[in-house]
Amino acid sequence: MNELNTPSGEPRLTHVDSRGSARMVDISEKSETARRAAAAGRFETTAEVIGLLAADGLPKGDALATARIAAIMGAKKTPELVPLCHPIPLAGVTVEFDLGDTYIDVTASIKTTGRTGAEMEALTAVAVAGLTLHDMVKAVDPGATMNNVRVVFKEGGKTGRWERP
Repeated sequence: MNELNTPSGEPRLTHVDSRGSARMVDISEKSETARRAAAAGRFETTAEVIGLLAADGLPKGDALATARIAAIMGAKKTPELVPLCHPIPLAGVTVEFDLGDTYIDVTASIKTTGRTGAEMEALTAVAVAGLTLHDMVKAVDPGATMNNVRVVFKEGGKTGRWERP
């Protein structure tokens, strides 16, 4: 048994102590390394909304610019929103939008140097971009949805690089 396994050898949840109580994982012994993470999601809407976006014709204004700023703010606020996340120094946040006929693919990339990864910040950025897009287009398409929010890749630390197959 080690600190990551139970007496029976099963993996132990790292955010739960021996009594089953939630805790923030102690990362003080981990090395600081350059880390990157990216997440993506798809905002599904109507062709009318995509047309209005392209023509800068949405009633609330520039939805993509607003969603980009909101996503960056979301990444910065992640430890305030997700209780057991460590605050990390964000070195860079980029948010990209790829418009299709009836969707917007959202990708957020995070760079940091620290003792823990940036996956949660990337996921939060994508989710907040989707929430903001919904707020900006709901007058035209109240049925819009944000779907398939997921980590695309992460790298750094002792586990190195992981990429979604």
